[in-house]
Amino acid sequence: MPPTLASLVHHSALKLTVRAGEDRLDVPVRWAHVSELADPVPYMEGGELLLITALKLDAEDPEAMRRYVKRLVGAGVVGLGFAVGVNYEEIPEALVDAAESEGLPLLEVPRRTPFLAISKAVSAAIAADQYRAVTAGFAAQRELTKQALTGGPEGVLSALASQVDGWAALYDASGAVVAAAPEWAGRRAGRLTADVERLRERPAPASAVVGPPDNEDRVELHSLGTGRRPRAALAVGTAAALGTAERYAVHSAIALLTLTTERSRSLHAAEQRIGAAVLRMLLAGEPDHARAVAGHLYGGLLDAPFRVIVAESVSASAARAAADAGGDPLAGLAEIVESAAARAGEAVLVVPEGERLVVLAADGGAAVAACGEYAAAVEAARGGAEAARDAAGGDEDELVVGLSAPVGPIAAAAAYKQAEQALSVARRRGRVCVGHEQLAAGSVLPLLADDAVKAFADGLLRPLYEHDATGRGDLVASLRAWLSRHGQWDAAAADLGVHRHTLRYRMRRVEEILGRSLDDPDVRMELWLALKATSAE
Repeated sequence: MPPTLASLVHHSALKLTVRAGEDRLDVPVRWAHVSELADPVPYMEGGELLLITALKLDAEDPEAMRRYVKRLVGAGVVGLGFAVGVNYEEIPEALVDAAESEGLPLLEVPRRTPFLAISKAVSAAIAADQYRAVTAGFAAQRELTKQALTGGPEGVLSALASQVDGWAALYDASGAVVAAAPEWAGRRAGRLTADVERLRERPAPASAVVGPPDNEDRVELHSLGTGRRPRAALAVGTAAALGTAERYAVHSAIALLTLTTERSRSLHAAEQRIGAAVLRMLLAGEPDHARAVAGHLYGGLLDAPFRVIVAESVSASAARAAADAGGDPLAGLAEIVESAAARAGEAVLVVPEGERLVVLAADGGAAVAACGEYAAAVEAARGGAEAARDAAGGDEDELVVGLSAPVGPIAAAAAYKQAEQALSVARRRGRVCVGHEQLAAGSVLPLLADDAVKAFADGLLRPLYEHDATGRGDLVASLRAWLSRHGQWDAAAADLGVHRHTLRYRMRRVEEILGRSLDDPDVRMELWLALKATSAE
């Protein structure tokens, strides 16, 4: 504890007597300062015990003393020491009354006690308090280090909460609470998710002082990690501001948790290399070898139906630029999926493949759900982002995701193709995420908007359009009517308002011009799709 007026009064060598403000002696003293100025306030910082002999004061003037004491209190002076037997044999009643009125502790200093003795007592007490704080800080550091080695991050949080007499929580890269101590702190920490997300947008290391809506405690947030984007965050909640010893403990916890985070990053990179090997074996049709390599790390994932997720950025150049700015959409998706799986205790396989990200996640699990929620959020925000990008003339840098149907290890290669097909459809339709099931439930007609399909259709039907342009018949409309009626001559002729023999003649001309037989179902299919593709323009 820092020195207080009470500890100085109880100091046997100083012989101080309290003349006013007896109920305010527990105030800490930051320093003892001697000043005979009539107005020492400009030289005060607050928290001082001011020592005077009233050399330049009319200490017997009640009005002057009221003004003097009032200014001292306003400047944060915590006590006034008056030396008797120098200029005054005793403290004038005018000063005593003013001190009582303003609630300022007034201490009588006997002639035999030099001001220097009081200053040395305050200095010694401050030094002793700082030494205790440093010693306690080193002890806390040893305890936190021990917990880091034996109990991991949870042990560090538990020890830190005990050291600061409060609570502590650890957040992952997505801003979700992954551990808290004591247990009840988890809900309190969860209310700070928005503050953690704002902290993550700042370059590391970063910190902030925040508080929950009910202001029930003071909370410090600190980013963890050595990269440009924080890998995690630490929250420390206390009833009051941290002291020196508590500050040592928090800094030690930050260092230890950062080391744990960086170590986790190295382990994560090793896991990704194993995951890439497992994925290659699955796609090569070697599920048994993949299961053997996966072991306990990914083995559970291969014991139940899983889905393959393939994601990429629409523009590779934009994705690289986003990565340079710390906003790589693929990295964001990886963080979301891995964090969701970790919270649910699921195994998930995440493999970066150049400009792509491949994920194997349990069907119906938290990782797949998180991917869907993330895609929905991106799609909801796409409108404003597209308007801003169009105004700036920039490339797209949005995420596109394809999701396979649930499969087992033996069908992993087929699932990968399904995810790629869904990805291609998502790109064509301007969607963020498309599942393979949606392909079968939808229509093939939107796919005809592809430029390659339109070019094929134009080339196939151009001879007919050129023929009709000469005014020698309406072959395109006749072909459309005949195909729509499944080759029924009377019904198609009725739709056109012509005789069926006229329609037969026109269909023979179509065959002659195109050099194809309408008896071939493949030809009829291609012509119908070509008509659909050109009519969609």
